[in-house]
Amino acid sequence: MPRTYHQNCPIALGLDVLGERWTLLILRELIGGARRYGDLRAQLPGIATNLLADRLRELEEAGLVDREELPPPVARTVYTLSETGWRKVLPVVKAIATFGLDMVEPKESALTPLNGFLAGILLAFDVAAADGPGTAYAIDIDDRRFEFAVRDGGLTAAQAPPSVTVTATAADLITARMGATTAERKAALRRLRFAGTDDAVAGMRAAFGLTGDPGLPVG
Repeated sequence: MPRTYHQNCPIALGLDVLGERWTLLILRELIGGARRYGDLRAQLPGIATNLLADRLRELEEAGLVDREELPPPVARTVYTLSETGWRKVLPVVKAIATFGLDMVEPKESALTPLNGFLAGILLAFDVAAADGPGTAYAIDIDDRRFEFAVRDGGLTAAQAPPSVTVTATAADLITARMGATTAERKAALRRLRFAGTDDAVAGMRAAFGLTGDPGLPVG
């Protein structure tokens, strides 16, 4: 039974849903697209299988996660962020990631595809620079693909083939944002590979700060 603060306050009510251990990390994983139960287990070492099942059920009941049964020959269950999840959870994850960014220790364990996506793509999203009614993107980072779209001034699930595909390493995406010097950041940015029309690539570069000096303020 989920615990509650029993307070009619937006912070307390939000924590009733998001404040349990592992909940935000599960949602963090789903930002990258549909994930199987086994995928979540693999990316969340230490979580008990019954606890993961409980958290997913609670998030479904809260309307933040959708469960989908894919037909044969795939025939598997996948979990995704719901439309409500994209709208409500993403700003929370971005805020916490920004808060914790300068606490990340600069060592090999930080160079994960997910950290590359968070630092290199998600945290730099500029609503004012995003245009068009809806554009889908795919980001291939090391051995993992992240898919999403920009629609109505925010990020949401991709529902069409990507207009732009970016291929990068986690190390380059993180260095492009957090490299010690402008030269390091620009060199890492030049190593990213973009596939798409010139206009679509230019739009993505603008919306995600992937042009010029892409560094993020830290601290």
